[in-house]
Amino acid sequence: MVQQERIRASYRTDLVTVLLGTWFSLGLFLDAWAHSNVPELETFFTPWHAVFYSGFAATAAWVLWVVWRNVQEGRRGLAAVPEGYGLAVLALPVFAVCGFGDYLWHTFIGIEQGIDILYSPTHLGLITSMIVILTTPLRALWSDRAVVAPSLRRFLPAALALSFSTALVLLFVQYADATVYGPQGVLRSFSFDKAQGGSAAANRLAAAITITNLVLLAPLLLAARRFRLPIGVATLLQVVVALLSTAVANYENLGTAAAFVLSGVVVDVLLWWLRPSEERLREYRVFAFTAPLATWVLFFAAAGIGAGALPSVTEMWTGAPLVAALHGLLLAVVLVPTRR
Repeated sequence: MVQQERIRASYRTDLVTVLLGTWFSLGLFLDAWAHSNVPELETFFTPWHAVFYSGFAATAAWVLWVVWRNVQEGRRGLAAVPEGYGLAVLALPVFAVCGFGDYLWHTFIGIEQGIDILYSPTHLGLITSMIVILTTPLRALWSDRAVVAPSLRRFLPAALALSFSTALVLLFVQYADATVYGPQGVLRSFSFDKAQGGSAAANRLAAAITITNLVLLAPLLLAARRFRLPIGVATLLQVVVALLSTAVANYENLGTAAAFVLSGVVVDVLLWWLRPSEERLREYRVFAFTAPLATWVLFFAAAGIGAGALPSVTEMWTGAPLVAALHGLLLAVVLVPTRR
């Protein structure tokens, strides 16, 4: 019996997959907003859960239909599953089980309202399987070795998958997410009595900048190892992150969110100018240093404009972008230790 080769999904198939995943993702962010801002929430059956789980149902139906269509054409086993879609097929039942478990959890244990949302075992199962499903178009394009320097249109399904997955990771590290800070929050956190050695608020923001910086930069550095990224990818990522973070922050961070969008444009210019890759190792490391430096300089500039003043502790707002840049450089060294 001749082994059938795996097939590749069409561009349209990948685009529909990621658009349904976007519906799916927006439902989760609506639910996260409700958990944080609706204290009287006491039931599993809410409009936000309806958006979330209907998005999953639509995405699951689409992925299974894509596989079934190939079966109808005579393909069997793995040959019926397009490249990049195999993990999604496995993640669908995992998500369904975790969703039912979440219903039981809310029914018998209760509704989370604070940081416990992010540590609920059923929520962790949901978000993990969700990211696996959502990144399907990225895996599909990654496996196509003929694609090295895609146009933005060709890369769009993968770019959307990358952007929403990044936003979902940030959602589940809300306790260390700097994108939700507004100008006044930045000013208060980094204005403290140096004689007392710092403050808890300053520690939280400093840690948040470190974690957020790595979450935002790692997807771009990873993708740059495989593709010559088209202009627009970084801006799209920052727009998605900014839009969803403002919803979670109840629109109290609009000034700093605008800075992240602007930084996306700057990072796109750096991608175009430096063309970082495994072969261009020096440019790859320069990009890893300069991209976070520009992002956090703009962040503090926006915070200062929005608050009407910069934080009183100069070391914090001048040093934080440099620390982020150094972390970016070290991450690049770890990801690509030698030229390929």
